[in-house]
Amino acid sequence: MTVHKEGRTLLLVLLFVFVLLNYGIYMYAADPLIFRITLASTIAFYLIILQFFRSPKIKSPVNPKHVLAPADGKVVVIEETVEEEYLKEKRIQLSIFMSPINVHVNRMPIKGVIDFFKYHPGKYLVAWHPKSSTENERTTVVTKMDDGVKILFRQIAGAMARRIKWYIKEGDKLEQGQEFGFIKFGSRVDVFLPLDAKIKVGLNEKTTGGLTVLAELS
Repeated sequence: MTVHKEGRTLLLVLLFVFVLLNYGIYMYAADPLIFRITLASTIAFYLIILQFFRSPKIKSPVNPKHVLAPADGKVVVIEETVEEEYLKEKRIQLSIFMSPINVHVNRMPIKGVIDFFKYHPGKYLVAWHPKSSTENERTTVVTKMDDGVKILFRQIAGAMARRIKWYIKEGDKLEQGQEFGFIKFGSRVDVFLPLDAKIKVGLNEKTTGGLTVLAELS
């Protein structure tokens, strides 16, 4: 297990601040109990932040017919809808909610070329709100596979997650399971699949980014 690059600076700063805080309390607090409480509290808080930024090493199962989960979390939406921003057609929307305790790395669900990318500033509604997909801060990514099939997916900020990071641009060619972004402190990722895709997960099922098979393409 490694610490993701998005959290290294924050963790170093917190460590420095907490060491100084605990040293000051140890030296000057009249009651030793205050030091013990502060020490326990800062250690617990630091460990919570540390687990937010864990970045496990995985080896994705490569299969051009499979669409992998782009994030750890829980499936909260499986429904037919119209994708109106880019595809302009009916698709199966599959949404994964990322809680604060999930791994926050986002991984490519398929192999292909980034055909379209756009960042949208927006609101910070709770991630499970029906309008979060179209009104919250988000990114829209469209990947074109070798056979021409296009899969659209979105990183969506939530009430807590106000830092979406991405490492891609139009024209990039990425492998299935490759890291493409990070959402700090959880949120949601939507995937828009062709109508003839065979869904392999159910509502409330837990997913592992880069490993869980969401659907099989025709």
